[in-house]
Amino acid sequence: QGGGSAVIDMENMDDTSGSSFEDMGEMHQRMKEEEEEEAEGEAGAGEEEDGEFLGMKGLRGQLGRQVADQMWQVGKRQASRAFSLYANIDILRPYFDVEPVQVRARLLESMIPVKMINFPQKIAGELYGPLMLVFTLVAILLHGMKTSDTIIREGTLMGTAIGTCFGYWLGVSSFMYFLAYLCNAQITMVQMLSLLGYGLFGHCITLFVTYNIHFHSLFYIFWLVVGGLSTLRMVAVLVSRTVGHTQRLILCGTLAALHMLFLLYLHFAYHKVVEGILDTLEGPNMPPFQRVARDIPVVSNAVLNTTAKTIALTL
Repeated sequence: QGGGSAVIDMENMDDTSGSSFEDMGEMHQRMKEEEEEEAEGEAGAGEEEDGEFLGMKGLRGQLGRQVADQMWQVGKRQASRAFSLYANIDILRPYFDVEPVQVRARLLESMIPVKMINFPQKIAGELYGPLMLVFTLVAILLHGMKTSDTIIREGTLMGTAIGTCFGYWLGVSSFMYFLAYLCNAQITMVQMLSLLGYGLFGHCITLFVTYNIHFHSLFYIFWLVVGGLSTLRMVAVLVSRTVGHTQRLILCGTLAALHMLFLLYLHFAYHKVVEGILDTLEGPNMPPFQRVARDIPVVSNAVLNTTAKTIALTL
């Protein structure tokens, strides 16, 4: 019996030892599975972080491409505006779309005063004729500088002539338009430019004749007749477009005084002013340096003669 019980105890021990080994194996397998799950979880977290990082980089790339596209479009628009000269010419084309016959008729009309001032007189809204008259006045001024006694140094005086003529045309037109606005005259800036520009036709005739025929009496005759007729034409047009005696007197008196005094300035004072400007900028007109032979004094002659005699005796 004792042997039987020992055999049973050994069987029990074998059973318990087998179950314990099985338990250890299961525990080891569970630990491996947990480690694998943790490794998979860490790998998944790393992939998610990588995906987020790649998503941020992709978003930044999209923003960069959008900014680049916008900058390209803006630059393209600016370039197209800068190089679309045809559109700019179309804007100015109505002001220069005029026939030569119409320009000739308006030049003649600029010397004929208007008789009817009870209703607003028509003013040509084009700038071709006035612009050509301003350039003609520039050429006449340059011709007058050459025919007079003015000394031209270092090139022509085209810049001064262009500045004077265009300055008067644009400056006086702007001032008269502002004054007309204050006096409630019915005139636009383009009409004022056209009116004053065609009024320079009398100045061109007067200066061209008097620069070639130097008589002061002839200039005063042309100044009163030709310059006066062109001034009366402008004054009559402004009177027809202004309401009120005081406003007419202020506006027309200012225009007549400026226009007639400008003709006097171009004939008498323009050359002197230009000479003064040149003297101020370049200095006075000094003659170039020249070598002049000087006389040898008597003492030097005696010294030379004595030296020559001594050399001759020595030889």
